[in-house]
Amino acid sequence: MTDIEKPAGAETPAKTATSTTEADLTKYKTAADIAHQVTKKLIELCVEGAKVIDLCIEGDKLIEQGTGAVYNKSVKGVKVSKGVSFPTSISVNNTVAHFSPLASDPQSSQVLAKDDVVKIQLGAHIDGYAAISGETIVVGASAASPVTGRRADVVKAAWSAAEAAMRTLKVGNKNWAITEIVARTAAAWDCKPVEGMLSCQQTQNVIDGKKRIILNPSESQKRDFESATFTENEVYGIDVLISSGEDGKARLEESRTTIFQRDPTVTYQLKAKNSRAVFSEVQKKAGSFPFNIRTLEDEKRARMGLQEAVQHSLVKPYEVIYTPANTFVAGFHFTIALLPGGPTLITHPPVWYKSELVKTKKELEDEELKSLLARNLRENKKKVKKAKKAEGAEEEAKEE
Repeated sequence: MTDIEKPAGAETPAKTATSTTEADLTKYKTAADIAHQVTKKLIELCVEGAKVIDLCIEGDKLIEQGTGAVYNKSVKGVKVSKGVSFPTSISVNNTVAHFSPLASDPQSSQVLAKDDVVKIQLGAHIDGYAAISGETIVVGASAASPVTGRRADVVKAAWSAAEAAMRTLKVGNKNWAITEIVARTAAAWDCKPVEGMLSCQQTQNVIDGKKRIILNPSESQKRDFESATFTENEVYGIDVLISSGEDGKARLEESRTTIFQRDPTVTYQLKAKNSRAVFSEVQKKAGSFPFNIRTLEDEKRARMGLQEAVQHSLVKPYEVIYTPANTFVAGFHFTIALLPGGPTLITHPPVWYKSELVKTKKELEDEELKSLLARNLRENKKKVKKAKKAEGAEEEAKEE
């Protein structure tokens, strides 16, 4: 088996796990290893002339192969569920996210060109514990021919904003702290977060939990959005999407939605026989995770059957939206756990991004942000304790 099909050290559930939390984390990280290997392979394939639809199909196939190679022993006669937790999407330039066309779609002929800003997003799950990752590359860029101009600005802004968000996602902080730090970081490169994009808490079989983070909210979203405080042992999927446009606004265009997700909190008795058959297939194949229509038996019948389910909110669409022409969107998605010892990154760092590949005229000047980005994700508690002790000694000396 290739390294994509079978991540090292993931043959069976970890025997060393001593608690449910540790066992869960092992499953998250196994899923993350698979997502990482698939992303690496897709980056190799993202060359001039590559067809977007082929990349999406290949990504999903590799995820299925990777998850199929692990956790194959039944526990008390029950097989561990596993597979795609987010279908592979390849969104280019001003396409924000969720672009994964069908062969029957007009956009199925889209190919990558030199200097395209390409966002790769995908996810795997083991036993419902999902690791979703996403990153941005620029086709044809190299250290000898780095990315420049607004492409470089938006990629650097997105990467820096994701790093800042990662370090702000701490126990006791509120969701609005992430909203603010992402906007503030992106502004250093004259960029804006894409309006209304959400990041969510994750639990087993749930990637869109109740606690959420919003980017660049409109005035009405600011009023209505619920505040939340991060607490220990929570897991989050953080989706940072940054636009080179002036306001970060995006809109629907002609692209057909292909990615959907069942909402297990909604119940409704579907009337049409075809709708019931398609919904039953969705439950069997995808459970509560997002799925691409191409995974269903008959694409045409599936589209027809999903209409009633979407109309009554049994299934929700992941719509394809766009920022204005001649703008670019860059994104990074990471999955992170707030463990007792500090934040732990479940997914891997970006494969493609390196400072020598992205050259910007603007640089971060905000000292507070520079200090934040220079910090380790997980603070050394001994050093923190030692520093506080030294501060206390200094205060005592002053009082004397």
